[in-house]
Amino acid sequence: MRFHIQQDSDIPASSQLYNQICFAIAARHFPPGHRLPSTRQLAMQTGLHRNTISKVYRQLENDGVVEAMAGSGIYVRDQQNPRDIKPAPGPRSRHLPDIDREVRQSVDGLLNAGCTLQQARDLLTREIDWRLRCGARVLVSTPREDIGASMLIAEELTPHLDVPVEVVPMEELESVLESSSNGTVVTSRYFLQPVEEIARRHSVRAVPVDLNDFRHELDLLKDLKAGSCVGLVSISPGILRAAEVILHSMRGNELLLMTATPDVSSRLLALLRASSHVLCDRPSLPLVEQNLRQNRAQLMRLPQVHCAQSYLGSATIDLLRKEIGLLAA
Repeated sequence: MRFHIQQDSDIPASSQLYNQICFAIAARHFPPGHRLPSTRQLAMQTGLHRNTISKVYRQLENDGVVEAMAGSGIYVRDQQNPRDIKPAPGPRSRHLPDIDREVRQSVDGLLNAGCTLQQARDLLTREIDWRLRCGARVLVSTPREDIGASMLIAEELTPHLDVPVEVVPMEELESVLESSSNGTVVTSRYFLQPVEEIARRHSVRAVPVDLNDFRHELDLLKDLKAGSCVGLVSISPGILRAAEVILHSMRGNELLLMTATPDVSSRLLALLRASSHVLCDRPSLPLVEQNLRQNRAQLMRLPQVHCAQSYLGSATIDLLRKEIGLLAA
């Protein structure tokens, strides 16, 4: 993946690079464990000073997105911890290994490590009970100021999970987990570190979901003629802020960009009047279409509306189902 920096922009180059790297990680262009380009490689690609790139990498590390390994480089942090191993296989089938043998080997491993049979039983029971608690419900959590991101995640998870899915602002997550620590907390990689810290205090698992790479939408924006006005509409202010920086990094001042949340009708109408192309998420689409119908007489021309059909990556729901024990590995 190549990064683009507008050197003469009012948006700091470090902010442009930070947002692009975060998106690349959230959309799994750079999966967990992937080694990021060296500061020298990024300097050659972007024209930025290596000190600026090092500053961005330090910020990513402070935010829990990457980790530095001395003498090796910067790697996308793998959020899996030792207890988040794959769930045990489901019922026997010709596609699965000998389950009895797997169990015996697990017990033998505990005995070889010095456990008694009773201790091995307690350890296995405790782990199974913990996993059952994690699969009891899903709490989707992001900061209250960007609760729209939680709503987008919950909307796409609900039809695919056979457990309750609740939206909980990050500011309320502590109190919710104090009343009941059953469940798994789900969030975007953008907010994983603070959510993980809260979940860890209550022995609850925090799992990040991967975002759609929005390849089709990005290709559409790359191909627009210079001077086009683009409107971005989303229920998530955080998505709008990140998209604005990323789009500016790609096209600079070639495109006029407007953003709006669908609940601010005056801002949305101004966007629809000015834009030749409108990109929106699924929850915003009904309000965009309603405003177009109601204000047809005020519009010189109707903008082309493109709705992003998914916010989450195609494989991330199945991965989550495996994590909480709803799908055989």
